[in-house]
Amino acid sequence: MKKSKKIKLSTVKEVLRYVGKYKLLLALSILFSTVSVALTLYIPIVIGKAIDLIVGKNNVALDIISEMLVNVGVIALIIGVLQWIINNLNNIITYNIIKKVRDEAFEKIQTLPLKYIDSHPYGEVVNKVINDVDQFADGLLMGFTQLFTGVITLLGTLAFMLTISVKITVVVVVLTPISLFIASFITKNTYKMFHTQSKTRAEQTAIIDEVISNQKVVKAFAHEDESIEEFDEINNRLEKCSVKAIFFSSLVNPTTRFINSLVYTAAALVGAFIVINGMGTEGALTVGALSCILSYSTQYAKPFNEISGIISELQNALACASRVFEFINEESEIPDCENAYVLENADGDIEINDVSFSYTDDQRLIEDFNLKVKKGQRIAIVGPTGCGKTTFINLLMRFYDVKNGSIAVDNHDIRDLTRNSLRSNYGMVLQDTWIRNGTVKENIAIGIPDASDEEIIKAAKASHAHSFIKRLPNGYDTVLKENGSILSQGQKQLLCIARIMLCLPPMLILDEATSSIDTRTEIKIQEAFARLMEGRTSFIVAHRLSTIREADLILVMNKGQIIEQGTHDELLCKKGFYYNLYNSQFETV
Repeated sequence: MKKSKKIKLSTVKEVLRYVGKYKLLLALSILFSTVSVALTLYIPIVIGKAIDLIVGKNNVALDIISEMLVNVGVIALIIGVLQWIINNLNNIITYNIIKKVRDEAFEKIQTLPLKYIDSHPYGEVVNKVINDVDQFADGLLMGFTQLFTGVITLLGTLAFMLTISVKITVVVVVLTPISLFIASFITKNTYKMFHTQSKTRAEQTAIIDEVISNQKVVKAFAHEDESIEEFDEINNRLEKCSVKAIFFSSLVNPTTRFINSLVYTAAALVGAFIVINGMGTEGALTVGALSCILSYSTQYAKPFNEISGIISELQNALACASRVFEFINEESEIPDCENAYVLENADGDIEINDVSFSYTDDQRLIEDFNLKVKKGQRIAIVGPTGCGKTTFINLLMRFYDVKNGSIAVDNHDIRDLTRNSLRSNYGMVLQDTWIRNGTVKENIAIGIPDASDEEIIKAAKASHAHSFIKRLPNGYDTVLKENGSILSQGQKQLLCIARIMLCLPPMLILDEATSSIDTRTEIKIQEAFARLMEGRTSFIVAHRLSTIREADLILVMNKGQIIEQGTHDELLCKKGFYYNLYNSQFETV
């Protein structure tokens, strides 16, 4: 409980920090709310006076009553306009805050270390940025709309009631807050319940994202029933915690309304006795004044009803907000050092000294890794699955920082370089393709957005993508949906290769770059790569060993270590690990 209170307090502070940026709009909202409440509270006074003008035989002043009713109508119109302005101001404040929160959340995704992204389901992150922020917006808007008006109404009605009858005011003030205490008692655990609901909803989003993204695999392995069972288990947990949270929160409103009805009855009875006992006495409480104070007793109770009614929404909003702020406040990757060097047009000399790295402290991966690569060398990296090939690439690109040792490019430790300049000197083609929403042209020009059509077409021809692009409905202007669903895996990989052909970076990383391409096209692309790699330092990760025969140096890795290195012919002559690996793919050497 102490922890949840601490989280809630820190969350409220975060919310106030965002709200503080809109002080002028907030001040206007409070000002107009005050005027609106004052006019709303003035109406019962006018109506009370009108009632007094029709009490008693032959004591009806219709002309004055008509004028009063016109005044009430004008006041009601002004209140309506003010409420419209207040709602617009609150909407502007709320959705500007939400926009800022979403901007910061998305920016955080760009600065988070890959360790976080790799260790959290994508659906969970999406849920925080979309669903949790939506829930937060609903609660925040309700808070602005009802909380401020409620507090002002509370203070205003109290002041007006005291001017009419102190005794009835005491009855109302003493009894009404009971409803708030009851609401507080009922909802003291709802924050924890709604927090659990939010976390479970994130699990649900994650599994939906996982199943949709891998639907072909699910169907291929007839895993539909297991997926449904797993979803049902999460869905049942979500249903139980949601029902539990809503059940407790739903008790608040009827309970407080029952208490307030009792308060109204008590005030009416006390007021009726005061009117009867004082009838005919100068300065006594009139029927109109009684109707006025009863109206105020309802108005006084209304904020308690509204506040108790929005407690569950606020609890849910705070629970969601705490998850969003927790995500925004996640530790970003280590920033570039203050005087970081901007690497331009690297020569491609790379030196790796005593590098050690592991993803977790209890599982060793790369230890005492040493390598010197000269400009223009083609380095092939082979080895069994899990030997550290992809990890080595991650370290070269500084997606992860080494634990010990150093990696230097052109005699500059990569930790002393700006990340952007380091990565812009590499051209990278992965086995996993990424196609963004946009045209074919935009997908090729990701690295150079201002590239001309001629340059884009030249790169597409070099990657042998031009022919299939021309067959698309609108050629280079064909809009590709998420992940390029209208393209085959091989075509998507050709587009990724075209990006590199357009950028022509000084260093290359090819991680199974032709794994999804037919043999005939692969031969042509290998020829194009051979021309592209001339004079460029290149790292080639491959499982098909036939593609790396021409490499200047082949590194054979196993368990994070380089166990063999040399040219293709040299390694075959050694008849060691590489020899066995190669022969496992080919019957003859």
